[in-house]
Amino acid sequence: MKISFLLNNMFWTPIWIVSNGGLFPRGADQEYSAFRVGMVQFGMADFRLTPHIDNLEVANSFAVTNCFCSQFSRGVYAIFGFYDKKSVNTITSFCETLHVSFITPSFPAEGMNQFVLQMRPDIKGPLVSLVEYYKWEKFAYLYDSDRGLSTLQVILDTAAEKKWVVTAINVGNLKDERKDEAYRSLFQDLEIRKERRIILDCEQDKVKDIMEQVITIGRHVKGYHYIIANLGFVDGDLSKIQYGGANVSGFQIVDFDDPVVAKFDQRWEALEEKEYPGADIRIRYTSALTYDAVHVMTEAFRFLHKQRIDISRRGNSGDCLANPAVPWAQGVEIERALKQVHVDGLTGNIQFDQYGKRINYSVTIMELRNNGPVKIGYWNEVDKMVLTKSDLYPNDTMGMENKTVIVTTILEAPYVMLKKNAELFQDNDRYEGYCVDLAAEIAKHCGIRYQLRIVGDGKYGARDAETKIWNGMVGELVYGKADIAIAPLTITLVREEVIDFSKPFMSLGISIMIKKPQKSKPGVFSFLDPLAYEIWMCIVFAYIGVSVVLFLVSRFSPYEWTLEEPEDGALPLTTESTNEFGIFNSLWFSLGAFMRQGCDISPRGWCLPLRVLKTWLSRRR
Repeated sequence: MKISFLLNNMFWTPIWIVSNGGLFPRGADQEYSAFRVGMVQFGMADFRLTPHIDNLEVANSFAVTNCFCSQFSRGVYAIFGFYDKKSVNTITSFCETLHVSFITPSFPAEGMNQFVLQMRPDIKGPLVSLVEYYKWEKFAYLYDSDRGLSTLQVILDTAAEKKWVVTAINVGNLKDERKDEAYRSLFQDLEIRKERRIILDCEQDKVKDIMEQVITIGRHVKGYHYIIANLGFVDGDLSKIQYGGANVSGFQIVDFDDPVVAKFDQRWEALEEKEYPGADIRIRYTSALTYDAVHVMTEAFRFLHKQRIDISRRGNSGDCLANPAVPWAQGVEIERALKQVHVDGLTGNIQFDQYGKRINYSVTIMELRNNGPVKIGYWNEVDKMVLTKSDLYPNDTMGMENKTVIVTTILEAPYVMLKKNAELFQDNDRYEGYCVDLAAEIAKHCGIRYQLRIVGDGKYGARDAETKIWNGMVGELVYGKADIAIAPLTITLVREEVIDFSKPFMSLGISIMIKKPQKSKPGVFSFLDPLAYEIWMCIVFAYIGVSVVLFLVSRFSPYEWTLEEPEDGALPLTTESTNEFGIFNSLWFSLGAFMRQGCDISPRGWCLPLRVLKTWLSRRR
């Protein structure tokens, strides 16, 4: 520990300066500004923290190793910094070996790490409680592999116990140049599977990219529900999805209504953005965790100073890669002091267990409404999930008799028209027309009260190609400004995706009914089905008639009567003439001619072939 002396009121006053390290990823400007503000805010006249800052790529384990060893060689007492999945094992290994405490706002690391303090509370409990409250039984879980898989494992274990159907999808390995196309393809696949309940377990920058594509493809409308599984629900820009109609829920660790946070917020807004980058926007939850980490370190070293515990690094500012490694003897004392800190910070009550994890913390449950993010409850380890708003998801089927139903419509004759003396009437009595009478009959039948409202923009309802926001009557239904629409509204596929339609009124109900044929086995005479039975009867009679005519003609024709020719050298057996065209041969000859097949017998005279030719030609017609 370094001791400096300053001249104060003509006396030499000792100032204890404690060196601390800082490992910040590139682009974490606001977090670094919050770190510097904390150093100034919690510094005292006799006590001061001096940081040694390194900017690096936290996904590069080699760079993390170099920076960590550089900090250790400078003689720092504790290190604040960030890590990701690729570098967390490197940092925890160095901390365990060298007994150097590491305070981080990154995602909670798995396992029991003695010298790692997790400023970020665990989100597993609040997330499971919220899913149980919504009674989700089937949903998609989109996670970023860089944050670890511990939350996913808890979700899957709970799903196995409660028989949930969970579709887990890793969105952490998507390439930046094709991520937009990949997100659109992903949500199109989810739409095919009818997955409209989605958990986004990602950091805020990735949630922003996903939500932009959700808006592009129109998946931010009524019927969809998203849970953002991080602790900065209000950190992102939700204005575009706010009016889409989709339900969006999440968690918030920083309560901006808290007096401590409100006081800090005033000082934060007064900072110069040039000197403190990121001070021009509201502080994010990761920056608030950074600020609280400085608070924790300050309280721990102040406690050690009051207890007069020697934590000097004399003889311990060596190489962290030495073999064998030499741990810092006083590192355990600092680790114990850090875990004993109990303060109220921007993220609420700050306490740690023996493994350096946050305990006794509270997380606010948030929901996106038309007027912006709204608190609906909170979660803590004792009470679990507690709702503070009773109208989270009001049941539309309860208390309808005490509710005035808002009916949106449009002026279109003869459906809805203003009466000629409309100024003499009030409310629903100012209008007349078919839809007005229909609304009155529906209200009478259902026993409800209603109020007719003419749509403000005078449009039926279409979705803007750029903003994806609905206008007209459809927009009022999607965004909850009206309960029902009674108007001559055309049913289209795009509108059916966001609202439900009833059976069209004034429909005559004309439709075509087709009976589905039943499968049956073919019968013995099914070959007769191509022609009617009358035609088959005509064919049979024609066949018999032609055969009889051939038989009669052959009887009268002298050319058909012949003597039987004996074999060579033999005498004639009889002198009687024979005729080949008997009744059976005539039938066989006619059948052969009908089937276009040959026959062993043929007519000898000219009259019989002429008759056969006439029959064949008449059949060809």
